Amino acid sequence: MSPEVQPLSLESELWVMLAPLVPGSTFEGLRLERLSTELGVRLVFRDPDTGARLHVEIAPRDAREKHAALTAQLGLSYRDGPLGERGLAVCRALAEHIRPGEARFVAAVASLGGGGERVREVQVEHLLEPADGFDGLSPYVGCVIGCRFCYAQSHLAGLRALLGHADVPWGSWVDVRVNAPEVLAAELHARDPARPIKFSPVVSDPYQALERRHRITRGCLEALRDTSRTPPVLLLTRGAAARDDLALMAEVGVRLGVSLPTSNDEVRRHFEPRGAPIEARLALLADARAAGVRTFAVAQPMLEGDREALADMLAAHAQSVSIDVLRGEQGAGGDFDDPRFAHTREARWQQDAATELAAALDARGVPRWSGELPPDLRPEEASKESLDASDA
Repeated sequence: MSPEVQPLSLESELWVMLAPLVPGSTFEGLRLERLSTELGVRLVFRDPDTGARLHVEIAPRDAREKHAALTAQLGLSYRDGPLGERGLAVCRALAEHIRPGEARFVAAVASLGGGGERVREVQVEHLLEPADGFDGLSPYVGCVIGCRFCYAQSHLAGLRALLGHADVPWGSWVDVRVNAPEVLAAELHARDPARPIKFSPVVSDPYQALERRHRITRGCLEALRDTSRTPPVLLLTRGAAARDDLALMAEVGVRLGVSLPTSNDEVRRHFEPRGAPIEARLALLADARAAGVRTFAVAQPMLEGDREALADMLAAHAQSVSIDVLRGEQGAGGDFDDPRFAHTREARWQQDAATELAAALDARGVPRWSGELPPDLRPEEASKESLDASDA
């Protein structure tokens, strides 16, 4: 992404506010690598000596949120990591830098959204979202499955507020990126084919119900099939509609995964009421393997249920499993307040449950991993941000 994008886009207005900073500029001893608007407004800085990254997020000022620095209308925060000790100073310096242009920025971008439509068809200028070790690909933003513990909702709420969208609950709105397949086809020619692509790593589910109407995910898979240099591809879903595209996934070489945090469908209904039933997810994996598609599962967060039974399910259908714990309740506080499940929100319970599941999978010979990518696709320098159950 460069500053010379189309006028009146969020990215272009951000670059105006950040001027004279551009990609490659030095700021507080760090190099500004890029900006992202995929999951809120995020600036990515890199230490030129160590290569470590610092992520700084800009959102509407909100008294309910903790910010490292404030301007009149905006709040800045940073994601902890290798450069966490420098985050506060960078946020404070950046707040001073953007203060003169913030009023113009907030007014300009507020006019870009507007309206009360719950499902919008939108055009995108770019699609692949760089991350550590892979590129994210989101055919949709927003998700009607709407799991209330989803990490995306709080970050996207701030972005929607900046853009002047109506404040509506997570799970009730989706932006359909109608030109995503065409944009992807163009971007595939200019990237390293060895770099993995992950479908909807955070902001949506690629096989939510709208996919059967819009077929954006299928169009992106067709673009991947038709490229001369097909990269490794991972796709994760809580739905079952991926069955429609298994033959295409086999052509592309997709690794198909399902989220399966419990063996108990009553628990699943409580926390993921609009996700596919457990049996449907297992049947999808079985059909995928029969079609020649490699499979995996993600068990996150840990939910109540028999871990031995869950390990049996996973061993029968998934060729590898990633385990992780609850990373914040988000909008699921009421779900965890239920006396049947209140204990499962505790960090110790989450850790113990993950360790128990890891041991059960080991006993069944199921390969498992943590982090964003399976070990065979993970660059040596990629950081592990999730629980490594083997060390728990």
